[in-house]
Amino acid sequence: MFDNLSDKLDKAMHVLRGHGQITEINVAETTKEIRRALLDADVNFKIAKEFTNTVKEKAIGQNVLTTLQPGQLMTKIVKDELTELMGGDAEGIDLSGNPSVILMSGLQGSGKTTFSGKLANFLKSKKNKNPLLVACDVYRPAAIDQLHVVGDQIGVPVYSDRENSDPVSLAQAGVAHAKANGQNVVIIDTAGRLAVDEAMMTEISNIRNAINPQEVLFVVDAMTGQDAVNTAKAFNEVLDFDGVILTKLDGDTRGGAAISIKSVVNKPIKFIGTGEKMDAIDVFYPSRMADRILGMGDVISLVERAQEQFDEEQARKIQKKIAKNAFGFDDFLSQIQQIKKMGSMKDLVGMIPGAGKALKGMDIDDDAFKHIEAIIHSMTPDERANPSKLDARRKKRIAKGSGTNIQEVNQLLKQFQQMSKMMKMMQGGGGKKMMQMMQNMR
Repeated sequence: MFDNLSDKLDKAMHVLRGHGQITEINVAETTKEIRRALLDADVNFKIAKEFTNTVKEKAIGQNVLTTLQPGQLMTKIVKDELTELMGGDAEGIDLSGNPSVILMSGLQGSGKTTFSGKLANFLKSKKNKNPLLVACDVYRPAAIDQLHVVGDQIGVPVYSDRENSDPVSLAQAGVAHAKANGQNVVIIDTAGRLAVDEAMMTEISNIRNAINPQEVLFVVDAMTGQDAVNTAKAFNEVLDFDGVILTKLDGDTRGGAAISIKSVVNKPIKFIGTGEKMDAIDVFYPSRMADRILGMGDVISLVERAQEQFDEEQARKIQKKIAKNAFGFDDFLSQIQQIKKMGSMKDLVGMIPGAGKALKGMDIDDDAFKHIEAIIHSMTPDERANPSKLDARRKKRIAKGSGTNIQEVNQLLKQFQQMSKMMKMMQGGGGKKMMQMMQNMR
């Protein structure tokens, strides 16, 4: 995400690299490039201008610490200002009600129904809630069916009534159903339109007044840029919503909506959608997003995702196997499964500092492990447990069985051996050796 903006901001900072000090001239040149980068990212002109003026004021006259280069200092200033522009601190979701009622709003095609399911899944798996989805879109063909499919996918019940064509009484009945059945969160999926219209606004206002929700969330497609911001403004003037959800952020190479929307409507971005799967939802952290925009990665989110999938019992078993030199391909396979659960490969790579730039232009497929899994599954249980038994004849059979070639089988074996050595070294307290290895890899 934000590839174009990241590249252009990097080029803007390049102006200051090599300079011994920050001057009015080189700052003016840098901020001019930053403004151009923001405008190309579909950021509102007024916001881009105010942003670069603030950056310029803060940069001029700054004493550069001996540990910092002017380029590094400017990057820090831009990062802090970007964080502030996108909201400063992460905003939580209000779950104080019993049940907590969350009303979803947005245009048709913004991904509202799918995100209602993602949010239900998030609250169920991360917050230990017992959610209910309520289908209040009585106009779009198959909207009710779509919500039921989503609910089945994540194991969350859906309340619907095909005989009732009044969204207001449907929402009220959904909340009553949740109270009667012990569900403590109600997520109400409402109808969207192709454009903002009076009938739509009146209807969702009536629903809001009838159920008095804890949260009204506005769902918008990040890829629509300034249109997303303008639509948010129109909705907010009528609904006075509590927060924004940006969907399809993984496909947004510009980033204008994420940067501008908080400043325009003065409402926080609460969640972002980062893919098609039901777990592709993240809490929006402005500082982490600023890091990613500036190509600095997002190690905290990466570690959090890893911890969510981390199996302590499995880790202990693997530790013992490493100590006994008994780490095999079945263990390797279980590690791959855990990585796959963390999200899309492209998204994960974007969280590693510098990796996005290093792998620019490369197509990182979610099926990156497919051929590795095929090779391992083509081995016998004995071969997986004892990789040293893989001679030329066995490799040939494995390559044929997995639809790969001998070179790919040999490459996997080499990678496996290197990983086993590294894990053994880490367990043996070889920290200094590890540091030397990493330095040699630079």
